[in-house]
Amino acid sequence: MKIVQNIAELRDWRRQVGMRRVVLVPTMGALHEGHVHLVEQARELAGPNGCVGVSIFVNPLQFGPKEDFGRYPRELESDAAKCEAAGADIIFAPPVEEVYAPDRSIIVLEQSLSQVLCGASRPGHFDGVCTVVAKLFNLFQPDHAVFGRKDYQQLAIIRRMVRDLDYGVRLHGIETVRESDGLAMSSRNRYLDADERHQAPALLRALQRAQQAWNEGETSAAVLRELAQEVIASEAPLGRIDYLEVVDDTTLQPLSVVQSNGLIAIAVFFGKARLIDNIELR
Repeated sequence: MKIVQNIAELRDWRRQVGMRRVVLVPTMGALHEGHVHLVEQARELAGPNGCVGVSIFVNPLQFGPKEDFGRYPRELESDAAKCEAAGADIIFAPPVEEVYAPDRSIIVLEQSLSQVLCGASRPGHFDGVCTVVAKLFNLFQPDHAVFGRKDYQQLAIIRRMVRDLDYGVRLHGIETVRESDGLAMSSRNRYLDADERHQAPALLRALQRAQQAWNEGETSAAVLRELAQEVIASEAPLGRIDYLEVVDDTTLQPLSVVQSNGLIAIAVFFGKARLIDNIELR
């Protein structure tokens, strides 16, 4: 497995690969078992003759001024070992100045799906995501790319970008990987103290309570939200809900009645850690 840190080397590798199938796994590093699963899924998609590329880049454009860019963990050595074991062929781990010129003046803007859910409380976040993913698509020229469904809004926005900008890449949304108690794996789980970690699995239980009611015939989004909120209030008093919404799973617009193709999504602060999760209603 190769590790490259500049664009020239990455382009050389891509030329050498030629017509072989390339599958991309974009990450910010600090890899956990959820990321490893993405690389393993990419390996299956690539097949025995294809190539798996992993990007490890903490993207400053997607962090707000009061967010954790400075303390976001950088663990390239251990990340590389996990990627190699999972079947990656190359890691692109550039410094910021390799990705963004000091006088950069162009970004990729998304003006609909990014205005709700995480985008409502993190203005500019998804413009940063779109910009860096667009650059990675240009550099890797992948046939396929895999993203986790835990970041459902991100996946929906990247799908829209691929459609609107005519990228020739097929996207794959991979199911969320969870801890044994149901907490979605996240690099930010390490910020939780013992009490917060004990309460955090209530996010999934809240979503499951709403899902159960929907499966039993409840279609009111307001009722589904209330049921989920009750679980958080009773089982996770240390949590502060950022949002808890029922939306269309394609447009991400709020629903009042859920017949099909719904998504219930949640973001909760535990201290400074902001955790997200979701369940599809279909």
